[in-house]
Formats: sequence, C-alpha cells, structure tokens
Amino acid sequence: MATTADIKNGMCIDLDGHFYVITEFLHVKPGKGAAFVRTKLKSVTTGRTIDKTFNSGVKIDEVRIERRTYQFLYKDEMGYNLMNQETFEQINIQKDLITGVDFLKEGDTLEVMIHADTETVLFAELPIKVTLKVTYTEPGLRGDTATNATKPATLETGAEVRVPLFIETDEMLEIDTRDGSYIGRA
Repeated sequence: MATTADIKNGMCIDLDGHFYVITEFLHVKPGKGAAFVRTKLKSVTTGRTIDKTFNSGVKIDEVRIERRTYQFLYKDEMGYNLMNQETFEQINIQKDLITGVDFLKEGDTLEVMIHADTETVLFAELPIKVTLKVTYTEPGLRGDTATNATKPATLETGAEVRVPLFIETDEMLEIDTRDGSYIGRA
C-alpha cells in the first residue's frame, strides 16, 4: 500500500478494479486548503487516459507489472502462442490483447505486460517499427508524384497499408504498428 507521496511517473495503480499507469502528476499546495495531487492515468487494458485528483496522504494500491519478452510461435484456434525468451515457457494470448496484431509474423518478439502477483497477461505490444515485405501492390503511374498520392499494398502478414506510388511488389518496408502507417523503405 502506497500513499500519494510515493507517486511517480510509470507507477501502476489499481483504481476501482482497473489498472492504470501514471503518465503525469503534479503536487499542488494551494495557499488556502489542503494539498492534493493531480494525475493523468492511462488504462492498461483500453489505453484510455483519464484525469484523477487525489487528496494528499491518501492510500493507493500499487500494482506490480512485469515486462517480459516473448517470441510469437504460431496461431491456432485457441489464440496466439508465445514463448518466453528466458524460461521457454509457452503461453496463449487472445487477439484483442495484442496491439498491432495485424503486423505480427512468426518469429517476431513482443513485450508482454504481466500482473506479477496473479501471473495474468494484461496486454502485449509489438515494437513500434517492424520491417515487412510487400506481397502485392498495383504498379504506380509514371509522373504522378506531384501530390502525396498513395495506393494500397498488401504485406506478408496479410495487412493492407497505404504506401506511396513508387513502392513495388517484393520491397521491404518499415511500418508503424501503432497506426499502420508507412514509415519508409527498409
């Protein structure tokens, strides 16, 4: 059990049965009245951000969350099977717990957030940038580069992204897994 004096950025707390990570905090001591702490909290499960004000000295429930590196092995009807890189233990994760799942291919590594006390998986995320091969795209029209025109391209994972007209089939691209945008050629 921690108090508001222990609050720091990156700390994970349990608030009304939901886990939140503190992204910002500010200790305020007004000239009149009691001190308080303003915080911005990001939900671990949904990613939604909320503002919460705590009175000074209030007890808060700190939650231990561990980041572990796992490797994606294969997908079956039960979900996505991952292997811990250190212990070689295998776990199964549902699709909705993985951010950027459309850009996941066999052998990729993920960061998995695990509640340390109950050993339950909270969510998993891919690296921000991944390199993927274009399996199909329409040929671009020559000379049509005056505007920032884009065309659809299908990647080796089956995901479809918008790319510039000069991108051809079998090229390696860097993709942002947060929003599926094209970063550049690899």
